[in-house]
Amino acid sequence: MVNEFEIKKQICEIGKRIYNQGMVAANDGNISVKLNDHEFLCTPTGVSKGFMTPEYICKVDENGNVIQANPGFKPSSEIKMHMRVYKERPDVQSVVHAHPIYATSFAIAGIPLTQPIMPEAVIALGCVPIAEYGTPSTHEIPDAVSKYLQHFDAVLLANHGALTFSDSLVNAYHKMESVEFYAKLLFNAKLLGGPKELSEAQVERLYEIRRQFGLKGKHPANVCVNNKDGKASCHSCGGNCKGNCGGETDADVVAEITRRVIEQLGLKK
Repeated sequence: MVNEFEIKKQICEIGKRIYNQGMVAANDGNISVKLNDHEFLCTPTGVSKGFMTPEYICKVDENGNVIQANPGFKPSSEIKMHMRVYKERPDVQSVVHAHPIYATSFAIAGIPLTQPIMPEAVIALGCVPIAEYGTPSTHEIPDAVSKYLQHFDAVLLANHGALTFSDSLVNAYHKMESVEFYAKLLFNAKLLGGPKELSEAQVERLYEIRRQFGLKGKHPANVCVNNKDGKASCHSCGGNCKGNCGGETDADVVAEITRRVIEQLGLKK
């Protein structure tokens, strides 16, 4: 069993990775790891995730109350969001929250990541919905995220960022990387005239591969909200998953929002 100091070192390493990849700026983002049902390690508030050392890391209980923290450090103000994930997803061992540029741009534009554009994203993530906007550090975000926890392992946070969670710290981080890569590919494909999506049959074949692999976590391959209701999966619903995946997918709306995002990012004069 890995001791707490080693886990703290791992948290610091992941913090450096998300910082060095531009997924956070300044003191943004937070990371946590579940030790047991009553103890959790988490990053502190008000510090850059790229410059942490093990003594920065705090320990809290399932209610977010401090068990141990060195002088000058206190748990992230977003700990409520992390605790909601652990409470409603007993299989989750780690949560990562960051502000990756492309994924966050989609969250700001109100566009969920539901288009099936590459096999890896379909198998690993399925759909990435958008949770409704909530004020940071309040219960609004945990409440908004809650309804997606039983169906997805990654969620965009409206006008805020992205949240990923998995059975290990490394896997939770990998999901964040995958979300950002997916968003970047989709964004660039839109600049080139729009992505050529995988067909419904191709998506279902990828879903079957995921089921055969026995991959852990929640995924539209077996728990898609729409599939449970006898409807087409999120990847082939034609935009009818608005209530489940969040946001409009009308082509004209998407085109206009994409244009505005491009201008804001300075990619087009």
